[in-house]
Amino acid sequence: MKIKEEVLLEKQGYRLHILPSKKYKTISIVAKFKTPLRREGITERALLPHVLQKATNNHPNVREFQSSFENLYGTVLSSDGSKKGENHVISFRMEVVNEAYLNDQEPILEEALKLFNEVLYAPKVEGEGFDSSIVEREKQTLEQKITSVKDDKMSYANMRLMDHMCKDEPYSLHVSGYQEDISSITPESLYTYYRSMIKNDLLDVYVIGDIDQTEIEKMTDQYFIRENSSNQDNDQVSTSKDVQEVNEVVEREEVNQGKLHIGYRTYTKFGDSDYYALQIFNGLFGGFPSSKLFMNVREKHSLAYYAASRFESHKGLLLVFSGVDPKDYKQAKSIILEQMDAMQNGDFTEEQVEETKEQVIHQLQETMDNANGIIEVLYHQMLSGAEMPVKDLIEHIRKVTKQDVVAMANKIKLDTIYFLTSLEGGE
Repeated sequence: MKIKEEVLLEKQGYRLHILPSKKYKTISIVAKFKTPLRREGITERALLPHVLQKATNNHPNVREFQSSFENLYGTVLSSDGSKKGENHVISFRMEVVNEAYLNDQEPILEEALKLFNEVLYAPKVEGEGFDSSIVEREKQTLEQKITSVKDDKMSYANMRLMDHMCKDEPYSLHVSGYQEDISSITPESLYTYYRSMIKNDLLDVYVIGDIDQTEIEKMTDQYFIRENSSNQDNDQVSTSKDVQEVNEVVEREEVNQGKLHIGYRTYTKFGDSDYYALQIFNGLFGGFPSSKLFMNVREKHSLAYYAASRFESHKGLLLVFSGVDPKDYKQAKSIILEQMDAMQNGDFTEEQVEETKEQVIHQLQETMDNANGIIEVLYHQMLSGAEMPVKDLIEHIRKVTKQDVVAMANKIKLDTIYFLTSLEGGE
């Protein structure tokens, strides 16, 4: 599980992270573009990666573009958008077979990076905008994706919880974009947004695999350099508002199963000294099948189809998710809140703390077994300014005491209770 030392190099217009490892037979390259979360341009930002991955100037149609990947032994390119605190990150991920394992040893990596360069810096352009047919097609796909969120009631309830809980905070913004913006996006306006992103976003490039540092530097300098861009951090610091009163929201839709989602403020973020206690707290409270939420709300009282919790590392939120029968809302809510009271009162054993530590450590080790998992952990650490080796992370987790967990529980404040129920269902 141990990673070689990460080599971090400040390059022209990007930061290069090299992670040599003989464990993998593929090479993973991840480019992360970061900017503060803003309402303006957020739908363009959601649309852009899909347009970029359809054609380039050198591969001007979808079929030709796709075949260029197939010719590179099935090289894969994917992308996603995510929130890291109050920041919006677009990640482009490429996985390439290591040519050292091929009989003919073709220059696969360089050809793949050349293609990556085309996607980011030489997309297909017509006049002052992107290819209009590609933009229109991807606009339709994005609109379908946005409207389909309502079909996934768990995701929809989580989105609505954030809308209410983080109202007037950038974190409430939808990184998948807004339906009402789509019709006004043109090939030209999207291209204008693209040029701004490429110039102004903070770019981090990660390369992990059985690689030679000098060779990688030479190639990335050729394919990722941005002459007129800065490496000055553009981080938008997360806000943590004081909870004045609990906000309780009930909304009605055509649903059979109610969605009871509850939001707390932890006032603890990745990099804080009590972050490790938060990890253990969450494991005991709702993070694992042995947790209080699962054992009491679901198993003991049979009030929920599922009941779990997770925390947002860069925003300082703890979120509870449960699916309940509409008629059981009040009882389920009461029992969930009782589990938090139990955590605050220390109603758990030292043995449970130790078991949860092992589960959290095992979870971390599993994440670090995967190249993309390693990159995500390192990126999280860099954003928080709390870089440390995995063995130190594990050591911090092992040092957490029951008293630390109780202190964390008492720091957490209930903010918003959100219930999505049926049209005729109970409150």
